[in-house]
Amino acid sequence: MDTSDPSITFDEYGVCDHCNDFYASVRPRWHPNHYGKILAKGICDQIKKSSSKNSFNCILGLSGGLDSSYLLHLAVKEFGLRPLVFHVDAGWNTDVSTSNIENIVNKLNLDLYTEVIEWDAVRDFQLALFKSGTPYLDLAQDHAFFATMYNFAERYNIKWILNGGNISTEGIRNPKSLYYYGTDMSFINDIRNRFCTTPMTGYPWSSIYKHKIYLKYIRRINVFRMLNYHPYNKQLAINELSHTYGFKPYPQKHFESVFTRYFESYWLPTRFGFDPRRVQLSSLIVTEQLSRQDAINQLKQPSFDSSSIGLDSEYIADKLGISTSELNSYHKLPLKYYTDYRNESKVFDVGARLLKKVGLEYAIKR
Repeated sequence: MDTSDPSITFDEYGVCDHCNDFYASVRPRWHPNHYGKILAKGICDQIKKSSSKNSFNCILGLSGGLDSSYLLHLAVKEFGLRPLVFHVDAGWNTDVSTSNIENIVNKLNLDLYTEVIEWDAVRDFQLALFKSGTPYLDLAQDHAFFATMYNFAERYNIKWILNGGNISTEGIRNPKSLYYYGTDMSFINDIRNRFCTTPMTGYPWSSIYKHKIYLKYIRRINVFRMLNYHPYNKQLAINELSHTYGFKPYPQKHFESVFTRYFESYWLPTRFGFDPRRVQLSSLIVTEQLSRQDAINQLKQPSFDSSSIGLDSEYIADKLGISTSELNSYHKLPLKYYTDYRNESKVFDVGARLLKKVGLEYAIKR
């Protein structure tokens, strides 16, 4: 991590707040060992006991990426859970992600529930984010996935959600100014009121108050990040999934989505000067999966393929129903951030600190 993170700070020894936060607050709550397996088994026993008569005892969102795919493998093969597996199709799936999803679901003999988000709503929200000038363009996909997960759990009366979020590959937080909280409805509604042209009736919504208060304490829906209780190693997981299910890895984390590939490899680095690989590689360094020098060498390579980024731009523009010149015009807009719009940042920050203090969150993230 470097000063391309606008809020980074360094102590008197030159160590950044990301590393200090990881070693002081995150690593002590990480259990990739035998003790973690014991804890995980205890939670899985609770999951089984809480819904022994139901067809499903938990719910899991499958993107086709490494984290969710390995989570599904672990949940079924090692802990014998019966997850309702769902996938959110927001219109940006790659052929590789579709293949990975089909392979693992079929070989585990599971049913797949696919929620297709109304494209006109996704398109309108996506264009509104471009027009807003803010960095977190992937909010249109991420919020749909998050909201659908909770809606499925509520609809099918499932009390446990298996979440692929993990310390092993996500132990370093994304800069808040670039990846702002994805469930701040004040911020989202301000963007919508200014730039959306439709009511977006076919899009799922979930506010922070719904899933942190109503669903958690009234409906008693729990979230279990199983990968934090397992010796989850990125390369070993790729090897195991490839051998068992024919899993095909991606050049970079989150590249199971065409839009995310474009956003994180091209848009964010060239418009806001931030390469998300810094967060991803830093996470692998502090969890001892990668040396710092190897990470630096990887960062010397360009984040996008200059020979094909034009094709990606054409594809994105065509799918959104705009010209490439209009898409490029958004790249030249004045830089804006969540602070330029209505938001509840202070409420989110206080809540995040409280959750982190009691050990319910491992980092203050978006």
